[in-house]
Amino acid sequence: MIDKINLSGTTGIYRSRRGLILGVCQGMADARDLSVWCVRAIAIVILFFSGIWPALIVYLLAAVLLQPEPVLPLNDRSDREFYNSYASSRTLAIHRLKRTYDNLERRIRRMEGIVTAREHDWERRLREEP
Repeated sequence: MIDKINLSGTTGIYRSRRGLILGVCQGMADARDLSVWCVRAIAIVILFFSGIWPALIVYLLAAVLLQPEPVLPLNDRSDREFYNSYASSRTLAIHRLKRTYDNLERRIRRMEGIVTAREHDWERRLREEP
């Protein structure tokens, strides 16, 4: 039997980006290490025995509630935390990125202040003859 490899390197159930219809069955198959055809067959059987509308509503709810599969593998805990915060609340992720950007901008301004201070008057130093 061929070993299945979780291409994203993630754990848990995600909507797959390689799925046919919203990636729910593909994501569940990847998470449980099953054949995607087996999961799709089970979904179709449930669709016929429960009625079309209840199964369709559950499938669409799963598609809306499940997070999409990360594009890049999540290597460590901080990557996983950032992805989960981004996927669950984009506004929190935007605030986190803005805070990081503001910290970087503050550091760059401080460095520019040091370099352009009077003590570092490079033009005067370059014009001086040795």
